Amino acid sequence: MLPFVYLVAMINVSDLHIEDEILPLFDQTFNLYSGRAVRDTLLQSLSSKEAALSRQHIFKGFIENHEIVKDYSFSRFNLTEIHEFFETYVAGNLSERKLRRKLIFSEKERSQKKGRLILLVRLFYKIQSSYLGKIDKTKFPQAYATELTGLNDFFSTFNLEHYESVFRRNKFRVRHMIELIKIITEKVTTGEAALFWNRWFSFEACLSISNSILKHGFVFPSFDDSVFSIEGLYHPLLKNPVKNDIKADKNVILLTGPNMSGKSTLLKAISLNVYLAHTGFAVPAAKATIPFFQSISVAINLTDSIVSGYSHFMSEIMTLKNVLTDAQQNIKCFAVFDELFRGTNIEDALEISGATIKGLPRFPNSLFFISTHLHQLKELEEIKSNAITTLFIDCALKDDVPYFTYKLKEGWSDLRLGRVLFDKEGLNQMLE
Repeated sequence: MLPFVYLVAMINVSDLHIEDEILPLFDQTFNLYSGRAVRDTLLQSLSSKEAALSRQHIFKGFIENHEIVKDYSFSRFNLTEIHEFFETYVAGNLSERKLRRKLIFSEKERSQKKGRLILLVRLFYKIQSSYLGKIDKTKFPQAYATELTGLNDFFSTFNLEHYESVFRRNKFRVRHMIELIKIITEKVTTGEAALFWNRWFSFEACLSISNSILKHGFVFPSFDDSVFSIEGLYHPLLKNPVKNDIKADKNVILLTGPNMSGKSTLLKAISLNVYLAHTGFAVPAAKATIPFFQSISVAINLTDSIVSGYSHFMSEIMTLKNVLTDAQQNIKCFAVFDELFRGTNIEDALEISGATIKGLPRFPNSLFFISTHLHQLKELEEIKSNAITTLFIDCALKDDVPYFTYKLKEGWSDLRLGRVLFDKEGLNQMLE
């Protein structure tokens, strides 16, 4: 639907639930086809920084034309009727003479055609005269401005103002119907109609996404290969999110904090900012500057797979292997591992987590976020020497009751909340 739709090297973001959870934030369309265009746009990451910036430019163009298109609306039923009319229309099935005879002598045929043609003209007239014809195309990149011109030209060939005047004077006759049907026949035969529908659904998808960006207050990120900085980041599904700032000075960031402190949610928020940036969308943050990554992998909710036969641990192993395979080829990778190697025993987890953390700095072109409960990793020389960034989500105890702030801080969390809650709930006494 939209230009510049090319995939990056590897996309593994199923744990972000993009289609189920994030798509509804951007889909304000009036019909199934435009809704699909929004979905397709959201699910396709782009191949280059230039492509992402160009798509940003498209959305910014709609935002700059917001006063013109803010009230964009029409009857969903009308569009369905007109689209079906085009899709089921058999071009050239009757000569003009036979068509005229059929319309004159068949009241049913005349009534059906008349109703749909009036719907078509009035809907097209409203879209062109109220919205599309008023848009300032100079606010868009040239390639998309050309798309808008093509869409406007399609409407213009129907001589909409003339027929709207005919309707108002109640002078719509069989000859007018034949004139319009001849135009439709030509459009369908040449393939221009199919191109038009693609352009219109793309137009509505872009408009929906842009309106959603304004509604949610998202910001457009910038790209810089030497900077990873997000200010005021949050997950957009939270009602009252605690916003955090994060800046990556090292290529490995180790995140700690007790259960329920919000580590997984924070990693999802960071990952979502990165993913949306690579689709050309605005992001849930106050400001964001990030590199453009060729590979994005997010492993937050890895589970056993009955179909593939992989256990949770083997899924972790294969996810890490796929990321490292890309990194070894000097592909710029962004990867998130939540509770890395929690699918194996503590001894194995400590040993291979240590090996992973020691090895990842060998790939300075990539960026890795890892959360862990393995407090023993704190003794690694790479962590003691600050070769690896350590962050934690703050949590305090007040009268043995956890108080979650969800604020991100520098350093390491030694709070072991599990034992505290175990004792507080009286499980020791119950088991004794």
